Amino acid sequence: MQIITLTTDFGESDHYIACMKGVIYQHAPNAQIVDVTHFIQPHDVVHGAFVLRQVFDHFPDGTIHLAVVDPGVGTARRLIAVRYEGQIILSPDNGLVSLVHRDFAMEELREISNTRLFRPEISATFHGRDILAPIAGHLAQGMNLEHVGPLINQLEILNLERPTPLPNGGLEGQVLYVDRFGNLISNISHADLEATGARSGGRFSVHVGPLRIGPLRTTYGDVAAGEIVAIVGSTGMLEVAINQGNAAAQLRAAPGTIIVVR
Repeated sequence: MQIITLTTDFGESDHYIACMKGVIYQHAPNAQIVDVTHFIQPHDVVHGAFVLRQVFDHFPDGTIHLAVVDPGVGTARRLIAVRYEGQIILSPDNGLVSLVHRDFAMEELREISNTRLFRPEISATFHGRDILAPIAGHLAQGMNLEHVGPLINQLEILNLERPTPLPNGGLEGQVLYVDRFGNLISNISHADLEATGARSGGRFSVHVGPLRIGPLRTTYGDVAAGEIVAIVGSTGMLEVAINQGNAAAQLRAAPGTIIVVR
């Protein structure tokens, strides 16, 4: 059974997801569809790119990832099929692949333009159902990627801020993503911290805005319930959390909030 993952901002209260799955099953009745999430913040391409990157390397070769966060649906923006290290992403060309593109080798990039593979009637506002879902189904049935459309050599990449080195050897970054627990996940990676010499229990402290959090710890339980902690989480990124609490709410922080290691 071919694995197809779905990542969207559609929610689950409407018909959108069921329609996409139905179209996939029309073409690939034995496909195994995995719902990553349908609760990407509406129109938030950065959120979608972050989630897509987190799941990408946990799936086997041959997986098809169908990702739809598409504020430009129906406009001149392209739809693309990209192969990275044996897996395929189908998505609008709006930066959704940015973080996967940063960390994995791109093997093939094509514009989805073969209208013979689309549904007969195309809605200007539902390309996930009418174009991407049938393409996913055809690929799951063994169609070669070359049939979706021509090779292209450019794609949209989000202009995401990188952490900035500080004169004292520290780093200034920012919150990239807030998960459902209210943990503030930054754009400062474990590799960035290693390069500065910042490690658990070391001399560097983490700050959110003017608030000093303290040194890096190993896990949430290294502080008492209700206390703030800074760790490198399962994403491999520096995050600030409250043990059994919500750091985003308590610190009034959101994507873009400054995080400093110094």
